[in-house]
Amino acid sequence: MTARRTSHEAPSTVPAPGRRPARPEAAGATGNTTDSESTTPALLSTTLCRAPGQFAALAADWRALHRGCRAATPFQSHSWLYSWWLSYGTPGRLRIVLVRRAGRLVAAAPLMLAYRPLPVLVPLGGPLSDFCDVLLDDSCAGPAAEALAAGLYRAARGALVDLREVRPGAAAERLYAAWPGPRRRRDDSVCLELPGVPMDGLLGRLAGDRARRVRAKLRKLDALGIEERSVPAGEVPVAIHRMLHLHRLQWQGRGVTPEHLRPRFAAHLVRATREMVGSGEAVLTEYRMAGRVMAADLLLMSADLAGGYLYGADPELRERKADITTMLMRHDARRTAGTGRRALSLLRGTEPYKQHWRPVPVTNQRLLLSRRALAPALRLYAAQVAGRALAAGLARERPAPLRGLRARLRTRRAKGAAGP
Repeated sequence: MTARRTSHEAPSTVPAPGRRPARPEAAGATGNTTDSESTTPALLSTTLCRAPGQFAALAADWRALHRGCRAATPFQSHSWLYSWWLSYGTPGRLRIVLVRRAGRLVAAAPLMLAYRPLPVLVPLGGPLSDFCDVLLDDSCAGPAAEALAAGLYRAARGALVDLREVRPGAAAERLYAAWPGPRRRRDDSVCLELPGVPMDGLLGRLAGDRARRVRAKLRKLDALGIEERSVPAGEVPVAIHRMLHLHRLQWQGRGVTPEHLRPRFAAHLVRATREMVGSGEAVLTEYRMAGRVMAADLLLMSADLAGGYLYGADPELRERKADITTMLMRHDARRTAGTGRRALSLLRGTEPYKQHWRPVPVTNQRLLLSRRALAPALRLYAAQVAGRALAAGLARERPAPLRGLRARLRTRRAKGAAGP
């Protein structure tokens, strides 16, 4: 299905690399552009995809672009993003800026329109994605970034652009550098990373006493006879539901993420994982003991990165003194190193159980962009972002007093509602 086009959706060419348009609003003027890697003139055209059917039809082109962008993470794959849209997208809000070079897709910004309360273009994938980014073909990243910036500038119209959870070195940094209007950069979530080495390499990073304890845990796992099995794509739906059931069991009576229990999340994970396992972008592993599935975990992978996304474990494993974190880490480290990926990400969060492995903290970025006419709105929005980040930081540092304050405020509101 072809996207409905408006005046700003029509294909347009962009100026030569290194030269920004004097008036970005007029960036649709026709002209040739020269690829920085080639002296042959190459035309770059930009379009705006607003139709889910057209997004679905982009699968093959998107996969090729994702493979050609080494900075991309698994959360920028077509399988992940399109599945997310089917579960969480709002009809009429899809906004994907596409750049083609001689018909080949060389850049994409997968976004949707939100209201907070100002209109804002935000990445597809939302809070379920630990990293958000745009895609740029490495063979022409410079000109593609400039074309993408010009196209997104036009597509934004009266909306701001808020790119959250941008990993250092991401393609979005090139977009930010090429942006012709006001922009702001803020810190976002902290992720933890380990090098892509097998378990012996990870143990070499630990202090002697800690390494000996981990080796003892590994021997205990081996003594329990736990076997690993990679789930083939055809069995993914059943295995995902089994993993989510185990996830629910392991968090019973504790603070489970509510979204992980909802049918739309399960539907998204089934769709995305089935395709990603089939294309080699994910590994779903079950851990069996005496033929019974006791745990399962989902490892997502891109060209340079692997990340453990979600797992579930039967509480009986802990009763049997099995260290689940060590079990998963051994598997994920072996898979990451064996496939030549540079890093194993522990994704967002700095929980104590992650710190045991001496990971490197990596701070994601939040990139805020606007058209020139919206500079005052961008300043206000950036101030709100900074204020919320400060409040969140205070809550992490001093949670008990803040909980007490919230409790007192709730009591006062309740008394006020009850009347004299």
